[in-house]
Amino acid sequence: MPQSGNVINLLEAGIRAEELRQRTIASNIANIETPGYRRVDVRFEQSLAKALNSAGRLDPDALEPQMYQPNDPPLRSDGNNVSMEAEIGDLVKNSLRHATYIKLLRKKFSQIEAAISERT
Repeated sequence: MPQSGNVINLLEAGIRAEELRQRTIASNIANIETPGYRRVDVRFEQSLAKALNSAGRLDPDALEPQMYQPNDPPLRSDGNNVSMEAEIGDLVKNSLRHATYIKLLRKKFSQIEAAISERT
């Protein structure tokens, strides 16, 4: 489990990952009619889980999200594999994760403010 000081780094990394994922989903949707376009996705959850389970010091650079092209087969004869339904589903999940990271970050800052207020 990460130390308290690392929680903010984890939350910030999560927010960055969801912002990148939002841009990739938008790009996928924008290219839904582009022949040969292959959808792009973001890997982040695996590195987050590894950081949460590590007993050592958190390396913020190890938490950078990575863009990749999944090996989904083409759905159409033009080689494009973007599905509007799947992208909208990903968009909803992404929005919920982003909102959760923001709420958790606000809560952490509130706890820090409360601790500072009690000391003064």
